[in-house]
Amino acid sequence: MEELNQNNHDEQEPREEHAAAQSDDTSAQPPVEGSAPATEPPKNPNMKWYIIHTYSGFERKVRESLESRIHAFGLEGKIGKVLIPTESVTEVRGGKKYTSERMFYPGYVLVEMDLTGFRSGGEGDHVWHVVKSTPRVTGFVGTANDPTPLSEEEVNHIVYRVADSKEKPKLKVKYEKNESVRITDGPFTTFTGVVDEVNEDRETLKVMVTIFGRSTPVELEFGQVEKILS
Repeated sequence: MEELNQNNHDEQEPREEHAAAQSDDTSAQPPVEGSAPATEPPKNPNMKWYIIHTYSGFERKVRESLESRIHAFGLEGKIGKVLIPTESVTEVRGGKKYTSERMFYPGYVLVEMDLTGFRSGGEGDHVWHVVKSTPRVTGFVGTANDPTPLSEEEVNHIVYRVADSKEKPKLKVKYEKNESVRITDGPFTTFTGVVDEVNEDRETLKVMVTIFGRSTPVELEFGQVEKILS
C-alpha cells in the first residue's frame, strides 16, 4: 500500500471534469463506484483484490473500459468487481451543508481477479494482459510487472472506510482553539461561543458558551456550528 502515496501524482494526463466527484449535488453516486463492496465472497474463490494505477482523472473511464473488455473477452469468471473507492465530504458554506463525493485514492482503481497461472502460460497471463492493456492503465501496484494482491486487512480497511463515509460523511472544515463560532443546531441554537478543544477524529468541539452569565463548556459536532467571520 506504500506505493499509493508515492505514485498519486505520477503519469498524469490533463484532468477531465468530474461533476460527480466535485458536485454539490447531494444526490451524488454512492461512495464506492462500480459494484457493491467486497463484503460477500466472490463467485470464484481464487479471486483476489489488486490495485491498478491509472492516469489521474481517468479512473471512471478506466472502469467503464475495463468492464466492457471483461464482457468482450468473456472473462466474467476471472475478473469480478471493479471499484473506485470514494468518500462523502460535507462542506458548510453560508450556514448550509453541501455534500459531494471525492476519491480517496486518486489515480487508482481496485480490481478483483483470478491470476492463477500468471507467468507460467496459464489463463492468468491472459487476464493480466487484458487489464494491463486497458486504455489509460499504466500498471499494477506491486513489484515491476508482478501484481501484488491486497491483504485481507487492506481490503477491509478500504471497504470499512467507504462504509463509514456513507453512514457519516466527513466534514470538510477546520476549527482552531479560541476561534469564535455560532451554534446552528441543538438546544443552544443562535448562541455564540469560543472553541476550547477540537477533536478532529470524532469531529467534535468543546465550545465555551455563556449561559446565565456563566461560561459553560458545551460539546458539539462540527456540523452544529459555523465560524463567525470577522
